[in-house]
Amino acid sequence: MTKELRSALLIFLLPVLVGCQMGPGWRLRQAQLRTYQVYRKYQGVNGQLAQSEMERQQLAQSLDVANQRLANLASERSMLHQQYQELLTSLPTPGYNPLGGAQSEQLAELARKYPRFEYDPATGVSRFNGDLLFSSGSDEIRSEGAQVLREFAKIMNQPEASQLHILVVGHTDSQPVVQPSTKARHETNWELSAHRATRVVRALAVDGISEPRLGLAGYNQYQPAAPNSSDSSRQLNRRVEIYILAPNAQIAARPIESAR
Repeated sequence: MTKELRSALLIFLLPVLVGCQMGPGWRLRQAQLRTYQVYRKYQGVNGQLAQSEMERQQLAQSLDVANQRLANLASERSMLHQQYQELLTSLPTPGYNPLGGAQSEQLAELARKYPRFEYDPATGVSRFNGDLLFSSGSDEIRSEGAQVLREFAKIMNQPEASQLHILVVGHTDSQPVVQPSTKARHETNWELSAHRATRVVRALAVDGISEPRLGLAGYNQYQPAAPNSSDSSRQLNRRVEIYILAPNAQIAARPIESAR
């Protein structure tokens, strides 16, 4: 076969061969391939959508938690603000004296009668200085001090003052308790200051003041009225103070509500 004949035959058969390769089976496989590619893309988009939905739900849950925290903080802030306002209304303002004019004047007269008893008409605070009530290292009330307490109780039991509360506060100087006889009853100045306040409270109760009106505290040496640098200044620090409080003044904490 000549070269020219082979070339002519090849040109004739080439379209036939190409047509055979692009028959129905080949086109079906191409269609299936495109379908699979579209399916893979569809699966990928679905996966991305599912991931986005999961992230959206997580963000929504975090937002719900944050909103709940904000609501809790707002509620707590409102409660604290209310307590703050109640505290402002219950605490005495500077210079406040809950005593009426008649009782205040009677206590001022009592201070003039007993020089070691002091009364501040601006605040209503009464102070038993030095050894008016007690001998050094003792919690036994002296006779002169007992008389002052009786007159004080008589004033505080008058109808105009009968609803007021009374807080008794004991103080000592900086000298430690060393005498064995004293130490046997009052181990430190903590006990001595508290025991003295307790004695005064009991005496006032005996003198007719109802016990629900009474309270006490002991401050040891830590609220001095003067530097503990000399005998005279230490004598000023050995004292009992009586604070007159309005009926709605809160000393103890509010009752704790049981958990619901």
